[in-house]
Amino acid sequence: MMIDRDRILESLATIQVPGGGNLVSADLVRALQISDDGTVRFVIEAPDAQLARALEPARAQAESLLRGMTGVAGVQIVTTAPAGKSSPVAARSGGAAPPPDLKIGRHPTPQAGPEAIPGVDRIVAIGSGKGGVGKSTLTANLAVALARAGRRVGILDADIYGPSQPRMLGVTGRPRSEGDRIQPMYGHGVAMMSLGLMMNEGQALVWRGPMLQGALQQMLNQVEWGKLDVLLVDLPPGTGDVQLSLCQKAPVTGAVIVSTPQDVALIDARRAIDMFDKLKTPVLGLVENMSTYVCPNCGHEEHLFGHGGVAAEAQARGLPFLGEVPLDLSVRIAGDSGTPVAAGEGPVADAYMRLARRLIESGVA
Repeated sequence: MMIDRDRILESLATIQVPGGGNLVSADLVRALQISDDGTVRFVIEAPDAQLARALEPARAQAESLLRGMTGVAGVQIVTTAPAGKSSPVAARSGGAAPPPDLKIGRHPTPQAGPEAIPGVDRIVAIGSGKGGVGKSTLTANLAVALARAGRRVGILDADIYGPSQPRMLGVTGRPRSEGDRIQPMYGHGVAMMSLGLMMNEGQALVWRGPMLQGALQQMLNQVEWGKLDVLLVDLPPGTGDVQLSLCQKAPVTGAVIVSTPQDVALIDARRAIDMFDKLKTPVLGLVENMSTYVCPNCGHEEHLFGHGGVAAEAQARGLPFLGEVPLDLSVRIAGDSGTPVAAGEGPVADAYMRLARRLIESGVA
């Protein structure tokens, strides 16, 4: 059965709220959206912070009720309230939302140590020692696979010099702000924030370290991520400022290292592992990307970058080997089109789903 707006509102009208009435009759539901993949998203907009806190049981009940409906693939609900009497957090129906309050490149604000992100259960960094190993592609597809497995997932695109998540998830437009909070964008059931959404395509960022750190801090703490089981952080290549700042500013659950099996890539992957060791961030496992190529015409299997090198490295270091992802033309086509291959069916999508299930079974996602 197809899910539609009227069915959603009928269900929400059965949920009572403090002060009398229900979510619909009390006019608390805003920005109700139903995506093509069956994900339902909306905002519960309370008039003040006290009522927002009191509405948490209603939000949880709404999420449970909608997840049980036929045709609903996922549910994402955010509760908001005015930041102050003169600063409402959201524009009313028909009103234009104010632009995001994100001053790109500002210096970081003082912070004593890692600060938890409200609503985010786990933070997993996706890293590599070098570029070109498919780390961002793997991040996007892993997030979509996790969402398809029923997890609430977000992506923070911390590859600030080369943000690619908007293109891979098919997300366009500018994020809106609600008071001093920025609302993430959504694609294929995944919440996402990227500096690529804040700038013109092809525009270069010529920044020093402090500006990188400030932007990362803002995307961690100023974005209204909502309730997430896991936030994946797509790191830039290397072992620099962004990696250091992430592990200092946020309670990172651990890191997943992505590498191709060739020796040159593994040399840099070892550096990434050593960096996370120095930062006292657990390495959750290694993934071998571009592991195997199967000719679509004759079915011949070829290992263009070698094979098994990442598994051997994981075994040598006593780290989990999370799996292999093949080199396939469909991955590139899907990423360029904004519909990750993991959103569909087939052997490559299955590879990402196996990886997602390993992380779920291990309690990481």
